[in-house]
Amino acid sequence: MDEVVIVEYDPNWVYLFEQEAAHIRAILDGDLITRIEHFGSTAVPGLAAKPIIDLLVGVRSLAEAKQVAVSQLEPLGYAYWSDNPDPQRMFFVKGLSPNNPRTHHIHMVEPDSILWERLLFRDYLRRHSDEAAHYAHLKYNFAQRFSRDREAYTISKAEYIESVMQKARQQPAS
Repeated sequence: MDEVVIVEYDPNWVYLFEQEAAHIRAILDGDLITRIEHFGSTAVPGLAAKPIIDLLVGVRSLAEAKQVAVSQLEPLGYAYWSDNPDPQRMFFVKGLSPNNPRTHHIHMVEPDSILWERLLFRDYLRRHSDEAAHYAHLKYNFAQRFSRDREAYTISKAEYIESVMQKARQQPAS
């Protein structure tokens, strides 16, 4: 399993997202995609993160996406996680081989997916740099503690993320 490594924010992450979103739009049927968002820590200016660009790709139908997306995204270097236990999401990873680190994740969902709510977390951290700094501190600590256990690293952040989501849900949208 690949190591959990947290690095300082890289302003190039915005460009890498835009570039990858353009590639995805060019490869997949334009009628299939409803929207593409940059989310996760690399989408928050100034926030330390695993250097992996997370793309939230909305599709009008996961059933239709399963028919075309896997074969169309493979030439871009994406591997599809066919054993994903979440039937409401297709998950793709770019850079899975031992010699190439992960660079991008695609989370493909329908417009009514609960995963869209994660944009509240992103937007809250964008508006509250003190909260983003606290989150970075936690991430560094958890990455050190769980450097070889990606699942434990993710689980360790869940309670904090939910607490921020509660705050974000209570704030009016801006």
